[in-house]
Amino acid sequence: MTFKLMTDSCCDLPYTYLEANDVDFISMTIQLNGKELVDDLGKTFDYDWFLQEIKTGGMPTTSQVNVGRYIEFFRPFVEKKTPILYLAFSSGLSGSYQSAMQAVDILKEEYSDAEIYVIDTKAASLGEGLLVSEVIQLKEDGHSLEDILLWLSENKMTVHSWVTVDDLKHLERGGRISKAAAAIGGLMNVKPIIVVDEQGKLQNIGKVRGRGKALKKLADETVQGMIEPLKQTVFIAYAGDLESAEKVKEMIEEKIQVKEIRLHPLGPTITSHTGNGCIAVFSRGKKR
Repeated sequence: MTFKLMTDSCCDLPYTYLEANDVDFISMTIQLNGKELVDDLGKTFDYDWFLQEIKTGGMPTTSQVNVGRYIEFFRPFVEKKTPILYLAFSSGLSGSYQSAMQAVDILKEEYSDAEIYVIDTKAASLGEGLLVSEVIQLKEDGHSLEDILLWLSENKMTVHSWVTVDDLKHLERGGRISKAAAAIGGLMNVKPIIVVDEQGKLQNIGKVRGRGKALKKLADETVQGMIEPLKQTVFIAYAGDLESAEKVKEMIEEKIQVKEIRLHPLGPTITSHTGNGCIAVFSRGKKR
């Protein structure tokens, strides 16, 4: 039986790719300078302007998707009795997953036979996007919804995320590091090394001196953690620094041969919490 694949704009895949593969997405919203902005994966969002605002001190905030919007998102497919598979942004980073689950409960009161499967990816940005792209391929290959749900339960926790940021102010504001640590780190050119843990939360697991060492650490850890690299597509997300993303790509390719490495801008929702200059690398390996 056919099903509808859905996700949200935190997957950071280009909207053109999702449209070409018949994947609907729900947009996160961002508040900046008194304006509400819609993260629509580059369809209309002015990303260059947004990055410039952040560079000049702008501090955007984000909102989770509410229950009502999820009901509207799911309802057309429920009414057509089309099963839904929704890959959601990590519950460890947003309340949106819980909103989606509440929406499912409400819809099932009205449509008792509704089939809506909400998967907490425990991932963010192109880590979530990696899972979306894998499901697109499985669906193309003719796998059933049941097969894909089983695959996700066995494989979603094999997504590895290695992240560094260039500006510690945004991590401080989000409570990831203290004000004192941010101030000292900025003075000493310290760059944090961050992962997404098994609960889908950001964990600051180390630090290095200088941007170059941070990029090397991301590449080294990605290569070390990979399983069956020749079958893998590695994703690299970047906020305003394509050059650093390309350096990480080169470092990985110098050490190991992979199927493909795809580079995409880090979406504005995630960039709101990491700031300009964030680089994040996503691959698959052993379970987190």
